[in-house]
Amino acid sequence: MNGTLNKVILIGHLGDEVKMHYFEGGNCIGRFPLATNEVYINKTTGEKITSTEWHNIVVRNKAAEICEKYLSKGDKIYIEGRIKSRQWQAEDGATKYTTEIQVTEFTFLTTKKETDLSKSSLPTGSAPDDFNV
Repeated sequence: MNGTLNKVILIGHLGDEVKMHYFEGGNCIGRFPLATNEVYINKTTGEKITSTEWHNIVVRNKAAEICEKYLSKGDKIYIEGRIKSRQWQAEDGATKYTTEIQVTEFTFLTTKKETDLSKSSLPTGSAPDDFNV
C-alpha cells in the first residue's frame, strides 16, 4: 500500500454544548468535547474501573449548524474523522498545542431533544397486573 490513512471512529457522549464560531464569508465551526469510556475489572482488587478519554471535536459549516441545533450535553454520537494537531501562541507568549478530531461523518445515536419528545408522546399510567416487565 503506497498511501497512508488518518481515520478515527468514535462513539461517545458530549461533555458540553456545541460552541459555535462564525467567520467572514459565512463559514463556521462548532467545537465540543466528547467522552469515551473504557470499563474493566482490576484483576488484583476485583474493582470495576471506568477510564474516560476526552476528545476535542471540530465540525464545519452546515454540519456544525446541525450539531448545534440538535445536540446537547450528554447526547450520544457516532463520529468519523481525522486527527489534526495544531499549535498557536497564547497571549502570554507561550506556545500551546492541541489535538482535535475533524469530523467527516456523524450519526446521532441519542439526543435529549429526541428523548424528551418521545417521553411526552408516551401514555402515562401503570402496566396491567398481568403484564410482565
